[in-house]
Amino acid sequence: MPLYETVVIARSEITQAQADAVADAVIAQLEAEGGAVKKREYWGLRSLAYRIKKNRKGHYILLGLDAPSPVVLEMERQLTLNEDVLRFMTIRIEEISEEPSVILSRKSDDRERGFRGPKPAGRFETGRKRGYDEREEFRARDEFRTDREEFGIEEEI
Repeated sequence: MPLYETVVIARSEITQAQADAVADAVIAQLEAEGGAVKKREYWGLRSLAYRIKKNRKGHYILLGLDAPSPVVLEMERQLTLNEDVLRFMTIRIEEISEEPSVILSRKSDDRERGFRGPKPAGRFETGRKRGYDEREEFRARDEFRTDREEFGIEEEI
């Protein structure tokens, strides 16, 4: 049987359990008609690129399907009738990978934030901004004055 991936976006007003119930209904219908779900991932409540039916966020669910084409068409028809589903997209793929999707692996990288790069210029080691009098020109001028006083050099006018 051909392999498909479907991403379903559910409304943000529903809970995660209700979004899982939408996916469970899709899975039950597929399995009843001879298909199988090889992969299922809940990506979480994410921001949409643009507003869809007055929603700014949506619950994203990825399904890896192994089903004949008429079963997938019926699944898509059922998704269009469901009021909790904002959008869905189904594509045919060569194989379903068992590893987590890029979205889930990137989310785990964001949580493990370590070194964020060098500190921006104009800040102390503590991160506090430098004041006007603490600029490098003023420090160089003050060091030059202390050197002149130390060696007994008088100012020339």
